[in-house]
Amino acid sequence: MKASWARQHGFSSGDLNGFLGLVVDNLSIMAFLATALIGIFGFPADIVFLRMFPGTTFGVLLGNLAYTAMARRLARQSGREDVTAMPLGLDAPTSIGMALLVLGPAFLHFRQAGLDTHAAGVATWELGMAALVIMGVLKFVLSFFGGMVQRHVPRAGLLGSIAGIALVLMGFLPLVEILKVPVVGFAGLGVVLYALVARARMPWNVPGVLVAFVVGALLYYVLGPLGWLGHGYQPPAAWQWRFALPVPTLQWLQGIPAAVPYLPLILPFGLLMVVGGINVTESARAAGDDYRTRDILLVEALATLVAGFCGGVAQTTPYIGQPSYKAMGARSGYTLLTGIVIGLGGVFGYLSNLVELVPLSVLAPILVFVAIGITVQAFEATPMRYAAAVVFSFFPAIARMVTIKLSDPAYVAPEHFQALFTDQSHGMPELAVITILGNGFIITSMIWASFLVALIDGRTMRACAILLLGGALSLFGIIHSVQPSGGIYAPWLIEDASRLRVWQFAGAYMVLAAVLMLLSVASGSHKRTSTDEQRSN
Repeated sequence: MKASWARQHGFSSGDLNGFLGLVVDNLSIMAFLATALIGIFGFPADIVFLRMFPGTTFGVLLGNLAYTAMARRLARQSGREDVTAMPLGLDAPTSIGMALLVLGPAFLHFRQAGLDTHAAGVATWELGMAALVIMGVLKFVLSFFGGMVQRHVPRAGLLGSIAGIALVLMGFLPLVEILKVPVVGFAGLGVVLYALVARARMPWNVPGVLVAFVVGALLYYVLGPLGWLGHGYQPPAAWQWRFALPVPTLQWLQGIPAAVPYLPLILPFGLLMVVGGINVTESARAAGDDYRTRDILLVEALATLVAGFCGGVAQTTPYIGQPSYKAMGARSGYTLLTGIVIGLGGVFGYLSNLVELVPLSVLAPILVFVAIGITVQAFEATPMRYAAAVVFSFFPAIARMVTIKLSDPAYVAPEHFQALFTDQSHGMPELAVITILGNGFIITSMIWASFLVALIDGRTMRACAILLLGGALSLFGIIHSVQPSGGIYAPWLIEDASRLRVWQFAGAYMVLAAVLMLLSVASGSHKRTSTDEQRSN
């Protein structure tokens, strides 16, 4: 009788495994978001837990409820009981990117401008809300044009840009956190690789993510008090009662001016999730669950918008692992349970307590695995002849990671960084080159990969057009901003020394386009290009 009731209401024995895996995925991302803001940038914890978390988790709740309803509707229409809901959660690359590239640097900027810690935290929170609303609006609009985006931006550009984020922000930086407490972190990483990369069977079919989580936590809390982890062990914080409702607010409007300089990051974050949502829907369709792509994208966009209006700072997205959840026997119960647990956790505060209780060295292995998966997918889902374009798209992300470390006051004093950036004694200083290359790196990665794909296809004139677009974007700092903060600008309004760098980078794209045009005409390859373009049309 109980089994019959469970099947009737969309629950199966596999939903427990799906629920545990999806909850841990979301918890790991929230933990990194909080740890990065509080631990690295000195952000006020009460703003993270009482203002950012409730709205962020509310978006997860609404999105999972909608996907649960969509799965049950599909099950009724198809007459099948094995329909698996689309999993939804916080997007790992862009959530980590928001913490390290937008929220953290903005908080330091507000502090340097003279605001006290609390006021700077509130201003940064308003910026985060504004950024999320902007991404939500963009995703809502693009959900009607997702196919057009896929046709005009090569897969190597889309997947390469997000793989670059995954490799350096989700992979390398969490790997550093793992090796800060190597006895704990490396064991957890090994279990993740054993279960999820080598695909070894876990005892009693327990999700590998959960096993890694338990192994890491046991090692940390058993060996830590014994002194075997050195300074890597921190006693758990006292459990605190935190209650905060995700109340809609218009405070995000105050954050729009501060969000404008970060648009070269914010807009690509939204664009990548639209394309990701399309790919995820295709993946679910291949696994047997035919969801309407536009419905999946609209739910994702609306969940992000609502989260932004209610104080959230990290966007939701459907996860690529729907076929994996289907293979473990999950149906629609796991998304319902995940939405409720995550959503209420932000309201009643038990998620923030779990974040404080579980060290990053225990959760970071999950992020490293996701980074590996995203990077591998960039090569697997792209024809082999475009592999060079995928690799080429990684370099701007690497430059951005180096800039993050070098601009950290813990390593380089702000005044020393500024002096190295502006030094003109030996041409353009190396630090300036690295920083300018990393500014706007997501769009740069798309431009570079798309340009190289066009060259590989023999479409030289298309490659030149992409280069001219890159030059135009460079003029306004959308890519290669010459400001250390990465802000956008009008080139005629900046100081002379910086204006010269603007023209150097913009000119580089334009000169290369001219050179390629001449080579194409001289070699006669423009004829093949024209023919290829006619065929593609």
